[in-house]
Amino acid sequence: MKKVLYRHLFSKALGLSLLFSPISFFAQEEAATPTEEVVADVAADTGGDAAKGKQLFNQNCAACHALDRKMTGPALANVETRLADDAGLDREWLYAWIKNSPGVIASGDAYANKIYAEYNQAAMTPFPTLSNQDIDDILAYTAAPPSTPAKATTPSGGDGGQPSSGGISNELILAALALVFGLLVIMLVLVNKTLRRIAEANGIVLEEEKQKRLPLWKAFVKNQFLVLVSAIFLLLASAYFAYGWMMQVGVDQGYAPVQPIHFSHKIHAGDNKIECKYCHSSARVSKTSGIPSLNVCMNCHKSIYQYAGNPEGPSAEDIANGYTNDFYTGEIKKLYKAVGWDEENQKYTGEGRPVEWVRIHNLPDFAYFNHSQHVSVAGIECQTCHGPVEEMEIVEQFSPLTMGWCINCHRETNVKVEGNAYYEAIHEELSKKYGVDKLTAAMMGGLECGKCHY
Repeated sequence: MKKVLYRHLFSKALGLSLLFSPISFFAQEEAATPTEEVVADVAADTGGDAAKGKQLFNQNCAACHALDRKMTGPALANVETRLADDAGLDREWLYAWIKNSPGVIASGDAYANKIYAEYNQAAMTPFPTLSNQDIDDILAYTAAPPSTPAKATTPSGGDGGQPSSGGISNELILAALALVFGLLVIMLVLVNKTLRRIAEANGIVLEEEKQKRLPLWKAFVKNQFLVLVSAIFLLLASAYFAYGWMMQVGVDQGYAPVQPIHFSHKIHAGDNKIECKYCHSSARVSKTSGIPSLNVCMNCHKSIYQYAGNPEGPSAEDIANGYTNDFYTGEIKKLYKAVGWDEENQKYTGEGRPVEWVRIHNLPDFAYFNHSQHVSVAGIECQTCHGPVEEMEIVEQFSPLTMGWCINCHRETNVKVEGNAYYEAIHEELSKKYGVDKLTAAMMGGLECGKCHY
């Protein structure tokens, strides 16, 4: 007896139904968001308001002082208590010192001159506008116990996370489902073997239904029209991709090298709104934008010795990429090592070393480009060529910087002539020649070869 049938139809249908059946997963309960930092009031002992004192401290003192470490000046945590215990000085002395420190030093006060000499004779800025109550508030803030910073939440499976006790973990659910699926597969295999044995015992021959047909490649070879069309298509496609590859030679769009010290334009230009030309100051007056010296960095990072981040903490994307507060603080330490800055003693050691920055934008030597002509004269924003750098964690070459790209810009960009007598005279003559109110760079000779190639 011979019987032809599709014996795998049942098993395939069951397997597909199991594979594509909807499965609900129960996510972990979200961790409660940390509460905002609250500064305690210490009015009973100090007579001041620590909340107001924090604001006054940040406005007047934070540039040179921190609570828990030396900066340009000494640490100020519990400063009133420490002065009373170490030098026997009371609050009246602090009033006089904060309002007129040079006067206290000039009076011959022993402790004032000791501090003055210890901190390299860096005179403290006097604050005569601060009232005694303002100083009481600041002292209340310095005496308040520091609050524990809220820990940033990490994604499930991260380093810091214990699963919430209110639900079943995703790993346990997935393990149970995998076990059930494995048992079903084993059962299907056993059922298949049993059915085969029954069929053999009854003399039933099982065969797959196969249609005898010519192999696909032989059918293709015998069709000369398809062969000709395929050959033409392959030749045209190869020429297209070869041309595209050759046109990209020397074009480094998207190039984003790793720098020896990680510098986040997203934080500096984006979050902190630092103007591009503060660091790249030579872009206004020079051909090149220049590499900022480390002293420019130290203008801020003498006081900013660690990265506090956003109040809500690093995002899940930042954590996944390793951009945590500790990571950024470690990069600040690299800056200190390169510039030779002693954090403990707040002075330069003279043992700095150059940072080997990797250049990103690099035009060929035969192409002339002047930053000052475009930035100061034309008034073009940095983002026009460099893209949204305020959103870039790692800066990359945003534009292709090809000859065609520059020419298109010269053809489409109107020249700003307002407030420039030189351009006003040229504009008057050329506007008559071309019969237009606006002039592009191309109309003023921006397409001449000698403008960029010399």
